[in-house]
This record gives sequence, structure tokens and C-alpha cells, in this order.
Amino acid sequence: MVKNVHFHERLEGANLDDYLARGWFRIGQLIFTTDYVPFAEGFYRVFWLRFRVKKYQFGKKQQKLFSANQQFKILVEPFAINEEREELYGIYYSQLSFTASPTLQSNLLDFGIGERLEKNVYDSQVIEIRDQNKLIAAGVFDRGRNSIAGILNYYDPAYKKYSLGKYLMLLKLKYAMDNHYDFYYPGYIAPDYHKFDYKLFPGTEAAELFDPVTEKWFPYNEKRMQELKDNPPINFIGE
Repeated sequence: MVKNVHFHERLEGANLDDYLARGWFRIGQLIFTTDYVPFAEGFYRVFWLRFRVKKYQFGKKQQKLFSANQQFKILVEPFAINEEREELYGIYYSQLSFTASPTLQSNLLDFGIGERLEKNVYDSQVIEIRDQNKLIAAGVFDRGRNSIAGILNYYDPAYKKYSLGKYLMLLKLKYAMDNHYDFYYPGYIAPDYHKFDYKLFPGTEAAELFDPVTEKWFPYNEKRMQELKDNPPINFIGE
């Protein structure tokens, strides 16, 4: 259930930071906000999540995943769709148990009104993970001035045991740390829909959640999240 949505010809830098800080996020080429998301079982309350990068430290669990995947090559470069990335997305999509866009092109360049763009509204980067020369995973993120937003992670299901989706989250956090960003936004979590719990894999010490009523971020606190879930914002339907 989309509460509000905006269209832009270009959205980057401080303008993107401002949207992210107010609980907005990208879908395709649009930027939107919501407090509820529909799944097959019904509507679920969601909370926007971010990590305060300068407070973040990798723990033992995260370091263990870095060590387990140290044989893979990592490359970060400006995002573009090419045949290799589209082919990997097709392999990933064929194994999904949930609804998603069928192609990388439609996932990232769909404008939401039956139109797909050749250009990208956002300043996007891609992290590639390669097993020697084979592309096995890719993670797309957008850059603002003081924040990055993780948009999409996908990988070859044959490498599932390496937890490449979680690994890409850590690589995005590392990029944010190395480049002195303040915030990393991975999207939303849902307290009653645990498929999004993987977004907390980096840990909760530097995690924050957005309260749409006060429009402020607060340190991750499961009890407070449950209280907010049980007392939803009055005007959650939208403007």
C-alpha cells in the first residue's frame, strides 16, 4: 500500500538524502513511502531501517562471512545493465518463491506507468562478486551526498551456501564506511513477516528505525517497534 509517490527526472546527492531521511525509498525509477505492504496473507506493518555508519563495527559473525568469501573477487563500478548481469538476474529470478520483476531492466528502470527508461534517474553503483571470472552475485545501491540506499541484491542460487545476499549487505556497509558516508539504508523490515529479518544480519547496535508519526529515527528497539505496530499512524492511507 503506497502512501505517497513522486516522479523525478534526476534524484541524487542531498535531495536523495532528504527523501531517505524522511522514510522514502526507491522502487524502479520512482520514490515512494509506505507504512504497510501487502503479501498473500494480508497487509503487514513495515518500518524503514538504516544503519548509522560511523557507529558501526563488524562483529565476529560478520567477520566470519568475510573470511568464508575471501576467495571471491569484488568489483565496484557505476551501474549499467549488460547481458551478463541480466542473465544472472534471470537465473536468480527462476528460483524465487516470491513475486518480483522478471528482468533486471524492469526491476530497476520501470517508471511505474507502463514506461521503461533507458536512463537511470539515480546515481547508482553496482558491486560484483566473481568466482574467478564468473559473475555470481551483484548488488545495486544509490548514492546521495551523505548516505547510500541498498536497492537490489541477487545471486546465483548454486552459491547459496555462501550467503551472498547478506555478504552484499556487508560490502555495501564497507563501501559506506570506506567512503565516509553517514547512513546506509537497506529498505524496510516487518516485525510479523520474517522474510525481511536478513536485513538485520549486520547487527542492531548501529541500527535505527523510522517513526512516521514523529518523523524521527530511533535506535533499534524491538519492544518499541511492537508498540508502534500496535498503534498505527492515523493517516497511513496517504495524502
